[in-house]
Amino acid sequence: MSTFALSEEHEALREAVRALADDKIAPRAADIDRAAEFPWDVYEALVKADFHAVHVPEAYGGAGGDALAAALVIEEVARACATSSLIPAVNKLGTMPLLLGASDEVKQRYLPPVARGEAMFSYALSEPEAGSDAAAMRTRAVRTEGGYLLNGVKRWITNAGVSKYYTVMAVTDQDKGADGITAFVVEDGDPGFSFGAPEHKLGIKGSPTRELYFDNCEIPESRRVGDEGEGFKIALRTLDHTRVTIAAQALGIAQGALDYALGYVKERKQFGKAIADFQGPQFMLADMAMHLEAARQLTYAAAARSERAMRGEKVPDLTFFSSACKTLASDVAMSVTTDAVQLLGGYGYVNDYPVERMMRDAKITQIYEGTNQVQRMVMARQLLKGW
Repeated sequence: MSTFALSEEHEALREAVRALADDKIAPRAADIDRAAEFPWDVYEALVKADFHAVHVPEAYGGAGGDALAAALVIEEVARACATSSLIPAVNKLGTMPLLLGASDEVKQRYLPPVARGEAMFSYALSEPEAGSDAAAMRTRAVRTEGGYLLNGVKRWITNAGVSKYYTVMAVTDQDKGADGITAFVVEDGDPGFSFGAPEHKLGIKGSPTRELYFDNCEIPESRRVGDEGEGFKIALRTLDHTRVTIAAQALGIAQGALDYALGYVKERKQFGKAIADFQGPQFMLADMAMHLEAARQLTYAAAARSERAMRGEKVPDLTFFSSACKTLASDVAMSVTTDAVQLLGGYGYVNDYPVERMMRDAKITQIYEGTNQVQRMVMARQLLKGW
């Protein structure tokens, strides 16, 4: 297979997800944004089609989709609705630490319910005083007889309150810095575990973002992910894989905006002819499509590296590629959606048309899973050390 061509299987997957998105998701996108409520009907549609967590291996009851398959699902859902694309994206983010570092016992306990659509899985790393500086976290996990006692706060947790399971990073040894962080699975309903109020956000409004509170929350040792002190390494490895999913989300948002703008400029007439006939809009469209396709190729290349790493290969440039595709795709999404609003003129600025929603949704892709400023630092460090 050519490096730059999708397999027949991947193409068929894209077509199937797009058909579902056009039929079930796109008609709901504006209402989801307006109501700021989690789209349970969309979740059920994704579960029925087995697109809600396509990355879960077959050994745990999943579809066994590779990294590119997961990216394609997220991209096509995001083309219709960015909020809805966070269902497969966050399921991958929450479960990736288990796939990378958990015992088979932990995997067998938690991955099958996600694969069956009985539970969603969120990821809890950030804190009020530990965003980009994740190693500065203050949430503590103190050993007890047979387990750990968690105390602290996590912030900016996507799908908090609708997910049943949470991968939580906590400090088990304050004297070891990043090497004293350990990962755990926390379940909704655990005594001492509660949620803050939903944040009121610029975009992705139908995906709840809330704080997690741990007040003497007792976690059995059997729910630890990996060994003590491995949490931060697992967290960084997780992000190497899941930044690709954010890039895919950004691609979908940008593609949705470009598609709508293309249709609009062909129909809208000024000075006696369609806007599409004027050179100025044509140049804008050309740049939008060119930058989007460049970001797509980089994202798919990063997805291929992610898959090779998941299969146990050494992929020294994965960190660079994952940071690069996330940065480029999210910057492109912001630019393309802004230009789409411009091409629609006054109509682009009102919520009767979808491009203003897409522009608002695009912004978060430059921020979460590491701001693009931090990603540039990561890329530079990779270059300077020669992978």
